[in-house]
Amino acid sequence: MTSSNKRGAILLVGGMGTRLAPLTLHTPKPMLPVAGVPFTEHQIVKAREAGITEIVLATSFKAELFEPYFGNGSKLGIEIKYAIEKQALGTGGAIRNAAQSLGDVDQVAIFNGDVLSGHDLLAQFDFHQSKSADVTLFLTKVPDARAFGAVEMTSDFAVTAFNEKMENPPTNTINAGCYIFNRDVINSIPRDLVVSVERETFPELLSSGARVFGFVDTSYWLDIGTPAALLKASQDLIAGKITSAATPRHQGSYLALAGAEIAPDAVVAGYTVIGAGAVIGAGAEVTGSVVNDGARVGARAKLTNCFVSPGMEIPDATIAEGAFFGY
Repeated sequence: MTSSNKRGAILLVGGMGTRLAPLTLHTPKPMLPVAGVPFTEHQIVKAREAGITEIVLATSFKAELFEPYFGNGSKLGIEIKYAIEKQALGTGGAIRNAAQSLGDVDQVAIFNGDVLSGHDLLAQFDFHQSKSADVTLFLTKVPDARAFGAVEMTSDFAVTAFNEKMENPPTNTINAGCYIFNRDVINSIPRDLVVSVERETFPELLSSGARVFGFVDTSYWLDIGTPAALLKASQDLIAGKITSAATPRHQGSYLALAGAEIAPDAVVAGYTVIGAGAVIGAGAEVTGSVVNDGARVGARAKLTNCFVSPGMEIPDATIAEGAFFGY
């Protein structure tokens, strides 16, 4: 392992987000708003807060929507670059492709684009350094590991086995979707080929004797891959169950963005987001929902755990729970 400490990041944001349909019919999963900003913004800011100055967004599905919003990253205080996959290359292939856009860095944090995590990224880097690791995986514990990749380790946190999504996993410690790679390990992944880092790269590293370690952090962790989980992520950020420097300032049990209008007798609760320029009509009740920019909720409407698309108009006296309006 190199002795220098230059760090960059890659954010894997190329997925189609099929589990989040219909929300992802026109918007890629990482650009869906969570607590008032695109989900990707929370991850970019997390990287910045850990001292990373350069990040590459590995895009594929609707790649053209990222750069107009994030630009070169100057507004967020971090340099942002873009690597577009002409065809889906898998997680390993995407990492290899994106790394070509990185500057002179020795250690690279890799973020999955669908995980909201309160884990200590700086501590993960320090752990990686202390173990002279080639790769360090962020791991967490879940009650049921069947839907995830279960990871086995020694008492010294050296990884001994990866078990991808099996009926009887040997442990409830799972791959939590944030890795630190030494640059030379990334360079060993074949270019322009479909490669799964979980099913191919990690097992190959183990068989070759590479130093692969697990960094266990059991703080807040959530896979945002379903509409219910996306709502929970937004609600938890507004409630302060997890903090993100990207969350706009707010008070109380909801977040209202610039220009939002809420009638004096309307009730907004349950850590709802009211988008910029959105209007909540007289006597309306909106709980645990996301009302996007420019939408209008009619008088006396009652919405619970709903998504309202930008510019959508909800008729007066509408009553709905768990609905998708305008998608």
